[in-house]
Amino acid sequence: MMNGNISRHAKQSTLDPRLHVEYRHLVKLQALSHSFRLLPHWQAKSLMAGRHSSQFRGRGLNFEELKHYQIGDDIRCLDWKVTLRTGQPHVRLYTEEKDRNVVILVDQGANMFFASSHTMKSVVAAEVAALISWRVLREGDRIGMLLKTPKACLWSEPMRGQNHVLQLLKTLSQSNQSLNVNSTDSVSFSESLTKLAQRDLRQSTVIILSDFLSLNVSDINKLKQIQRSNDLLAVRISDPMEQAIPDDAQWVMGDGNYQLSLHQTQQISKVNESFTTTATENAKALNYLMARHNLPLVELSTDGNHLSQLKRAIGA
Repeated sequence: MMNGNISRHAKQSTLDPRLHVEYRHLVKLQALSHSFRLLPHWQAKSLMAGRHSSQFRGRGLNFEELKHYQIGDDIRCLDWKVTLRTGQPHVRLYTEEKDRNVVILVDQGANMFFASSHTMKSVVAAEVAALISWRVLREGDRIGMLLKTPKACLWSEPMRGQNHVLQLLKTLSQSNQSLNVNSTDSVSFSESLTKLAQRDLRQSTVIILSDFLSLNVSDINKLKQIQRSNDLLAVRISDPMEQAIPDDAQWVMGDGNYQLSLHQTQQISKVNESFTTTATENAKALNYLMARHNLPLVELSTDGNHLSQLKRAIGA
Protein backbone atom coordinates (compact mmCIF):
# COMPACT_ATOMS: atom_id res chain seq x y z
CA MET A 1 0.00 0.00 0.00
CA MET A 2 2.80 2.40 0.87
CA ASN A 3 4.61 1.70 -2.40
CA GLY A 4 1.40 2.38 -4.30
CA ASN A 5 0.98 5.73 -2.57
CA ILE A 6 4.58 6.68 -3.37
CA SER A 7 4.07 5.76 -7.01
CA ARG A 8 0.90 7.80 -7.28
CA HIS A 9 2.60 10.74 -5.59
CA ALA A 10 5.57 10.51 -7.98
CA LYS A 11 3.20 10.37 -10.93
CA GLN A 12 1.37 13.47 -9.78
CA SER A 13 4.64 15.32 -9.25
CA THR A 14 5.64 14.83 -12.89
CA LEU A 15 3.02 17.34 -14.04
CA ASP A 16 4.54 20.49 -15.49
CA PRO A 17 2.80 23.36 -13.61
CA ARG A 18 2.95 25.47 -16.78
CA LEU A 19 0.89 22.89 -18.69
CA HIS A 20 -1.46 21.41 -16.11
CA VAL A 21 -2.54 22.33 -12.62
CA GLU A 22 -2.61 19.96 -9.66
CA TYR A 23 -5.46 19.80 -7.17
CA ARG A 24 -3.11 20.32 -4.23
CA HIS A 25 -1.73 23.48 -5.85
CA LEU A 26 -5.24 24.91 -6.17
CA VAL A 27 -5.78 24.11 -2.48
CA LYS A 28 -2.55 25.91 -1.51
CA LEU A 29 -3.80 29.10 -3.19
CA GLN A 30 -6.02 29.57 -0.14
CA ALA A 31 -3.00 31.14 1.54
CA LEU A 32 -3.07 34.01 -0.98
CA SER A 33 -6.77 34.78 -0.60
CA HIS A 34 -6.19 37.21 2.27
CA SER A 35 -4.05 39.56 0.16
CA PHE A 36 -6.90 41.08 -1.88
CA ARG A 37 -10.62 41.73 -1.76
CA LEU A 38 -12.97 40.53 -4.46
CA LEU A 39 -15.46 43.31 -3.70
CA PRO A 40 -13.39 46.31 -2.67
CA HIS A 41 -14.70 49.85 -2.30
CA TRP A 42 -14.26 50.96 -5.88
CA GLN A 43 -12.97 54.49 -6.35
CA ALA A 44 -14.63 56.95 -8.71
CA LYS A 45 -12.23 56.13 -11.55
CA SER A 46 -11.87 52.44 -10.87
CA LEU A 47 -12.87 49.56 -13.12
CA MET A 48 -16.35 48.94 -11.75
CA ALA A 49 -17.41 52.56 -11.16
CA GLY A 50 -20.27 54.25 -12.92
CA ARG A 51 -23.14 51.75 -12.94
CA HIS A 52 -24.42 51.86 -9.36
CA SER A 53 -24.32 54.18 -6.37
CA SER A 54 -22.50 51.52 -4.35
CA GLN A 55 -19.45 49.49 -5.29
CA PHE A 56 -21.54 46.51 -6.37
CA ARG A 57 -25.21 45.74 -6.77
CA GLY A 58 -26.88 45.33 -3.39
CA ARG A 59 -26.96 41.92 -1.81
CA GLY A 60 -30.75 41.98 -1.73
CA LEU A 61 -33.48 42.45 0.87
CA ASN A 62 -35.59 39.85 2.64
CA PHE A 63 -39.15 40.75 3.71
CA GLU A 64 -39.42 40.76 7.50
CA GLU A 65 -42.88 42.03 8.56
CA LEU A 66 -45.71 44.52 8.14
CA LYS A 67 -46.30 47.15 10.81
CA HIS A 68 -48.37 50.28 11.36
CA TYR A 69 -46.77 53.43 10.00
CA GLN A 70 -45.15 55.67 12.59
CA ILE A 71 -43.69 59.13 12.18
CA GLY A 72 -40.14 58.76 10.91
CA ASP A 73 -40.74 55.58 8.90
CA ASP A 74 -39.65 55.62 5.27
CA ILE A 75 -42.75 56.42 3.21
CA ARG A 76 -41.19 54.55 0.28
CA CYS A 77 -41.87 51.36 2.22
CA LEU A 78 -45.62 51.99 2.44
CA ASP A 79 -47.67 48.97 1.40
CA TRP A 80 -50.55 50.65 -0.43
CA LYS A 81 -52.60 47.49 -0.87
CA VAL A 82 -52.65 46.75 2.87
CA THR A 83 -53.18 50.45 3.64
CA LEU A 84 -56.25 50.64 1.36
CA ARG A 85 -57.63 47.34 2.64
CA THR A 86 -57.32 48.21 6.36
CA GLY A 87 -57.73 51.95 6.20
CA GLN A 88 -54.56 52.34 8.27
CA PRO A 89 -51.08 53.10 6.81
CA HIS A 90 -48.76 50.13 6.93
CA VAL A 91 -45.10 49.82 6.00
CA ARG A 92 -43.10 46.78 4.96
CA LEU A 93 -39.90 46.05 6.90
CA TYR A 94 -36.93 44.41 5.23
CA THR A 95 -33.65 42.98 6.43
CA GLU A 96 -30.54 43.00 4.27
CA GLU A 97 -29.49 39.69 2.84
CA LYS A 98 -26.11 38.97 4.37
CA ASP A 99 -24.61 36.70 1.71
CA ARG A 100 -23.95 37.00 -1.99
CA ASN A 101 -23.87 34.42 -4.75
CA VAL A 102 -20.69 34.46 -6.81
CA VAL A 103 -20.70 32.36 -9.99
CA ILE A 104 -17.56 31.72 -12.05
CA LEU A 105 -17.64 30.53 -15.65
CA VAL A 106 -14.27 28.83 -16.21
CA ASP A 107 -13.29 28.13 -19.81
CA GLN A 108 -11.33 24.86 -19.97
CA GLY A 109 -11.95 24.21 -23.65
CA ALA A 110 -9.39 23.02 -26.18
CA ASN A 111 -8.78 26.64 -27.21
CA MET A 112 -7.39 27.36 -23.74
CA PHE A 113 -4.62 24.75 -24.03
CA PHE A 114 -2.22 27.23 -25.55
CA ALA A 115 0.69 29.45 -24.53
CA SER A 116 3.78 30.79 -26.19
CA SER A 117 5.45 32.44 -23.21
CA HIS A 118 5.08 30.63 -19.88
CA THR A 119 1.72 29.32 -18.63
CA MET A 120 -1.17 27.73 -20.52
CA LYS A 121 -4.30 29.84 -20.67
CA SER A 122 -6.20 26.92 -19.15
CA VAL A 123 -3.85 26.95 -16.13
CA VAL A 124 -4.23 30.71 -15.73
CA ALA A 125 -8.02 30.36 -15.72
CA ALA A 126 -7.93 27.48 -13.22
CA GLU A 127 -5.62 29.26 -10.78
CA VAL A 128 -7.58 32.52 -10.93
CA ALA A 129 -10.84 30.61 -10.40
CA ALA A 130 -9.34 28.86 -7.36
CA LEU A 131 -8.05 32.11 -5.85
CA ILE A 132 -11.44 33.78 -6.31
CA SER A 133 -13.21 30.75 -4.81
CA TRP A 134 -11.08 30.89 -1.68
CA ARG A 135 -11.67 34.64 -1.37
CA VAL A 136 -15.44 34.16 -1.66
CA LEU A 137 -15.30 31.47 1.04
CA ARG A 138 -13.31 33.82 3.29
CA GLU A 139 -15.97 36.50 2.88
CA GLY A 140 -18.73 34.05 3.84
CA ASP A 141 -20.52 34.16 0.48
CA ARG A 142 -21.76 31.36 -1.75
CA ILE A 143 -19.63 30.20 -4.68
CA GLY A 144 -20.94 28.40 -7.77
CA MET A 145 -19.22 27.37 -10.99
CA LEU A 146 -20.02 26.64 -14.62
CA LEU A 147 -17.07 24.64 -15.94
CA LYS A 148 -16.79 24.65 -19.72
CA THR A 149 -14.90 21.55 -20.92
CA PRO A 150 -14.37 20.36 -24.51
CA LYS A 151 -17.30 17.96 -24.21
CA ALA A 152 -19.74 19.45 -21.70
CA CYS A 153 -20.69 22.29 -19.36
CA LEU A 154 -20.63 21.21 -15.72
CA TRP A 155 -22.82 23.25 -13.36
CA SER A 156 -22.38 23.51 -9.58
CA GLU A 157 -24.97 25.40 -7.55
CA PRO A 158 -23.70 28.29 -5.40
CA MET A 159 -23.03 27.00 -1.89
CA ARG A 160 -20.97 27.88 1.16
CA GLY A 161 -18.41 25.72 2.90
CA GLN A 162 -14.86 24.52 2.47
CA ASN A 163 -15.91 21.03 1.36
CA HIS A 164 -17.89 22.57 -1.48
CA VAL A 165 -14.89 24.62 -2.62
CA LEU A 166 -12.61 21.59 -2.43
CA GLN A 167 -15.01 19.62 -4.61
CA LEU A 168 -15.09 22.44 -7.16
CA LEU A 169 -11.30 22.55 -7.27
CA LYS A 170 -11.01 18.79 -7.63
CA THR A 171 -13.36 18.79 -10.63
CA LEU A 172 -11.53 21.79 -12.06
CA SER A 173 -8.10 20.16 -11.76
CA GLN A 174 -9.37 16.94 -13.35
CA SER A 175 -10.79 18.84 -16.31
CA ASN A 176 -7.59 20.84 -16.67
CA GLN A 177 -5.38 17.74 -16.64
CA SER A 178 -7.51 16.08 -19.33
CA LEU A 179 -6.58 18.78 -21.86
CA ASN A 180 -3.91 17.92 -24.43
CA VAL A 181 -2.91 18.69 -28.01
CA ASN A 182 -5.55 16.27 -29.31
CA SER A 183 -8.45 17.91 -27.44
CA THR A 184 -11.26 19.19 -29.65
CA ASP A 185 -14.30 21.21 -28.67
CA SER A 186 -17.76 19.79 -29.28
CA VAL A 187 -19.25 22.42 -26.95
CA SER A 188 -18.68 26.04 -27.93
CA PHE A 189 -18.04 28.99 -25.65
CA SER A 190 -21.29 30.49 -26.95
CA GLU A 191 -23.18 27.44 -25.65
CA SER A 192 -21.67 27.91 -22.21
CA LEU A 193 -22.89 31.53 -22.17
CA THR A 194 -26.36 30.30 -23.17
CA LYS A 195 -26.40 27.79 -20.31
CA LEU A 196 -25.25 30.49 -17.89
CA ALA A 197 -27.99 32.88 -19.06
CA GLN A 198 -30.57 30.11 -18.67
CA ARG A 199 -29.74 29.84 -14.98
CA ASP A 200 -31.63 33.11 -14.52
CA LEU A 201 -29.30 34.37 -11.82
CA ARG A 202 -30.40 37.31 -9.66
CA GLN A 203 -28.32 39.72 -7.56
CA SER A 204 -25.15 37.70 -8.10
CA THR A 205 -21.59 38.48 -9.07
CA VAL A 206 -20.75 36.65 -12.31
CA ILE A 207 -17.09 36.26 -13.30
CA ILE A 208 -16.14 34.85 -16.71
CA LEU A 209 -12.62 33.51 -17.30
CA SER A 210 -11.83 32.90 -20.98
CA ASP A 211 -9.78 34.09 -23.94
CA PHE A 212 -13.00 35.31 -25.61
CA LEU A 213 -11.49 34.60 -29.05
CA SER A 214 -14.78 33.25 -30.42
CA LEU A 215 -16.93 36.03 -28.95
CA ASN A 216 -19.49 37.53 -31.33
CA VAL A 217 -22.33 40.04 -31.20
CA SER A 218 -24.80 37.34 -30.14
CA ASP A 219 -22.57 36.46 -27.20
CA ILE A 220 -22.38 40.12 -26.20
CA ASN A 221 -26.18 40.17 -26.05
CA LYS A 222 -26.08 37.14 -23.75
CA LEU A 223 -23.60 38.94 -21.50
CA LYS A 224 -25.88 41.95 -21.47
CA GLN A 225 -28.80 39.70 -20.46
CA ILE A 226 -26.75 38.31 -17.58
CA GLN A 227 -25.70 41.80 -16.52
CA ARG A 228 -29.25 43.13 -16.23
CA SER A 229 -29.73 41.42 -12.87
CA ASN A 230 -26.13 40.78 -11.84
CA ASP A 231 -22.69 42.34 -11.61
CA LEU A 232 -20.50 40.92 -14.35
CA LEU A 233 -16.73 40.85 -14.51
CA ALA A 234 -15.04 39.60 -17.70
CA VAL A 235 -11.46 38.35 -17.36
CA ARG A 236 -9.76 37.90 -20.74
CA ILE A 237 -6.68 35.66 -20.81
CA SER A 238 -4.46 36.45 -23.77
CA ASP A 239 -1.12 35.36 -25.15
CA PRO A 240 1.54 37.58 -26.78
CA MET A 241 1.46 35.45 -29.95
CA GLU A 242 -2.17 36.44 -30.44
CA GLN A 243 -0.89 39.94 -31.10
CA ALA A 244 2.18 39.16 -33.23
CA ILE A 245 3.92 36.03 -34.51
CA PRO A 246 7.70 36.09 -33.89
CA ASP A 247 9.55 36.35 -37.21
CA ASP A 248 12.88 34.87 -36.06
CA ALA A 249 11.97 31.19 -36.51
CA GLN A 250 10.55 28.75 -39.03
CA TRP A 251 6.84 28.09 -38.71
CA VAL A 252 4.38 25.49 -39.92
CA MET A 253 0.81 26.72 -39.73
CA GLY A 254 -2.32 24.64 -40.23
CA ASP A 255 -6.10 24.72 -39.90
CA GLY A 256 -6.64 20.99 -39.40
CA ASN A 257 -6.85 20.25 -43.13
CA TYR A 258 -4.00 22.19 -44.75
CA GLN A 259 -0.50 23.20 -43.68
CA LEU A 260 1.69 26.08 -44.75
CA SER A 261 5.46 26.12 -44.13
CA LEU A 262 7.07 29.50 -43.64
CA HIS A 263 10.82 29.49 -44.09
CA GLN A 264 11.64 32.92 -45.50
CA THR A 265 11.65 36.08 -43.43
CA GLN A 266 9.61 37.82 -46.09
CA GLN A 267 6.91 35.16 -45.94
CA ILE A 268 6.80 35.29 -42.15
CA SER A 269 6.63 39.10 -42.16
CA LYS A 270 3.73 39.08 -44.62
CA VAL A 271 1.74 36.53 -42.63
CA ASN A 272 2.67 38.32 -39.41
CA GLU A 273 1.38 41.62 -40.73
CA SER A 274 -1.94 40.10 -41.73
CA PHE A 275 -2.23 38.13 -38.49
CA THR A 276 -1.40 41.14 -36.33
CA THR A 277 -3.94 43.30 -38.16
CA THR A 278 -6.67 40.71 -37.67
CA ALA A 279 -5.81 40.16 -34.00
CA THR A 280 -5.73 43.91 -33.35
CA GLU A 281 -9.08 44.44 -35.03
CA ASN A 282 -10.66 41.59 -33.06
CA ALA A 283 -9.27 42.98 -29.79
CA LYS A 284 -10.58 46.45 -30.58
CA ALA A 285 -13.99 45.04 -31.50
CA LEU A 286 -14.19 43.16 -28.20
CA ASN A 287 -13.10 46.18 -26.18
CA TYR A 288 -15.61 48.36 -28.02
CA LEU A 289 -18.49 45.94 -27.50
CA MET A 290 -17.66 45.47 -23.83
CA ALA A 291 -17.31 49.21 -23.22
CA ARG A 292 -20.45 49.94 -25.21
CA HIS A 293 -22.45 47.76 -22.83
CA ASN A 294 -20.59 48.92 -19.71
CA LEU A 295 -19.07 45.48 -19.20
CA PRO A 296 -15.78 45.70 -17.26
CA LEU A 297 -12.84 43.85 -18.80
CA VAL A 298 -9.73 42.62 -16.97
CA GLU A 299 -6.70 41.55 -19.02
CA LEU A 300 -4.43 38.72 -17.86
CA SER A 301 -1.39 37.33 -19.66
CA THR A 302 0.22 33.90 -19.97
CA ASP A 303 3.57 35.33 -18.83
CA GLY A 304 3.24 33.69 -15.39
CA ASN A 305 2.28 36.85 -13.47
CA HIS A 306 -1.49 36.42 -13.77
CA LEU A 307 -2.26 36.32 -10.04
CA SER A 308 -0.50 39.62 -9.35
CA GLN A 309 -2.12 41.09 -12.47
CA LEU A 310 -5.54 40.10 -11.14
CA LYS A 311 -4.91 41.73 -7.77
CA ARG A 312 -3.77 44.96 -9.41
CA ALA A 313 -6.76 45.00 -11.76
CA ILE A 314 -9.53 44.52 -9.20
CA GLY A 315 -7.91 46.28 -6.27
CA ALA A 316 -5.49 44.68 -3.83
